[in-house]
Amino acid sequence: MQNALAGRDWKDILKYLFVHYNYIFSFVLLLIVGRFASDQFLSVASISNLIRSSVFIGIIALGMTLTIISGNIDLSVGSILALAAAVSVSVFNSTGGVLVALFAAAAAGSLLGLINGLFVGYARMASFIVTLATMTAYRSITVQMGQGGPLLTDNTLYFENLRWIGYGGIGGPQGLPYLAIIFVGLTVIMWFVMNKTKFGRYVYAVGSNEKAAKLTGIRVTGVKIAIFTITGLLTGVAAFLYASRFGSVDVATAGRMFELDVIAAVAIGGTMMSGGRGTIQGTFFGAVIIYSIDAILSAYQVPAFVNDFIKGVLILGAVLLQKVLDRTPDE
Repeated sequence: MQNALAGRDWKDILKYLFVHYNYIFSFVLLLIVGRFASDQFLSVASISNLIRSSVFIGIIALGMTLTIISGNIDLSVGSILALAAAVSVSVFNSTGGVLVALFAAAAAGSLLGLINGLFVGYARMASFIVTLATMTAYRSITVQMGQGGPLLTDNTLYFENLRWIGYGGIGGPQGLPYLAIIFVGLTVIMWFVMNKTKFGRYVYAVGSNEKAAKLTGIRVTGVKIAIFTITGLLTGVAAFLYASRFGSVDVATAGRMFELDVIAAVAIGGTMMSGGRGTIQGTFFGAVIIYSIDAILSAYQVPAFVNDFIKGVLILGAVLLQKVLDRTPDE
């Protein structure tokens, strides 16, 4: 960043910082607004709760960041979460094993993501169409598993073995939540993957110019399959945490409309919806911002049904801002 700012005047520096780190400006602004909404908004407990609330959307959004950077989209993540959570609950009830349930959810999510990736990669179908179809198909399978009703964890097993993950934390229930620690840990891992590995460079290359990526020897098909599989894997992990938090899965509604929040988090985090540019850390802040907005609206007693309208406006605003900023040089 120091090289990018060298020799620039203060206006250019401010512009560069806003273009590349707008999610930080947005987050700070929301903290200020939230402070006026509630005296407790900036407390450690409040911020911890914000991060904990954003965990499910945020972890899925980490995978969606890769998908969108590569120039694709995944509309099936909400249905994948529901199906993977249903599998996790079923396996947990049968075995009582937390790690087994986690593995089952991660494996189910990876398999469902792999199916998406095979259609997008090998069949060369548009990701929008593929994931729109699998969104419906996966939800149908989930509803069939639960016979239309909720899937409940065994009450005794849940309170003995599983609930501590969803509600526990360092320093007790009111301390630093385990869910937040897991979210931050996965963010660090995905940041490393995208910034320090060849695979991360391949993802950016495919999103920037797929034909050029092929000419340089990148196996574009394999990269796309890997991206959708990783997105499914992360969604599976989020599904396990979802089950640990709520102890049940409503097969008809679990994860429904998560797609909107996930895409909003990625867009607000600064990832270009046309592909080729984006950051994992931006998505982390984007997910927290989404739930900060919910908390602020609730503090101001704004009706809950207005939230999705505001999120839709935010997505449009983020994409429009990207278009406007791209018309002028920022380097």
